[in-house]
Amino acid sequence: MTFEEFRSSLAGEEPPAGLSAAATALWLDGKGKWAEAHELASDVPTSDGALVHAYLHRKEGDLDNARYWYGQARRDPATSSLDEEWQGMVREFLAA
Repeated sequence: MTFEEFRSSLAGEEPPAGLSAAATALWLDGKGKWAEAHELASDVPTSDGALVHAYLHRKEGDLDNARYWYGQARRDPATSSLDEEWQGMVREFLAA
C-alpha cells in the first residue's frame, strides 16, 4: 500500500486490511479518533506502538508523557509539525 492509498482510505469507514496495529492506530488518528488510536497504541508492545503513543501524547499536549514514550521507542522527541510526524510514521510503517 502506498502513502497516497493510505491517505485516501481515510474516506472509508474501516481501516484497510493488513495494516499493522501501529499503522491502524495512525489511521484512527487520521480519522479524528484520538481516543481509539490511543487505546490501540497502548496495547502495541513494540517500539512502533511506543512511537505512536508518544505522537498521540504530543498531539494531546502532554509533552512530559510524550517524552517518556519517545524514550520507550528509543527515539528523540519529534520537533517537526504533527502532520509531518504522522506522515513520516505512516510511510515508515508501510515500508516495513
